[in-house]
Amino acid sequence: MSDLHQTEDGSQSGLFNTKQAANYLNLGVSTLNRARCEGWGPKHTVLGTRAIRYRQRDLDAFIEAGLRQSTSERAA
Repeated sequence: MSDLHQTEDGSQSGLFNTKQAANYLNLGVSTLNRARCEGWGPKHTVLGTRAIRYRQRDLDAFIEAGLRQSTSERAA
């Protein structure tokens, strides 16, 4: 699996900004921001002092960690 995704200008990048990551996860930006602040969101990095970025493999791991067989299953 590649850590690259297409950007709007057609180039490839290994990092997603918050809006792109929220779209990838099918979440609202505010939900992803809240998840990050509360500590239950996907791993992220901070570039400089403000630029939050997510790697695709960390977004995929977040999805995998949420998989359940039934609604009564608890998080691992």
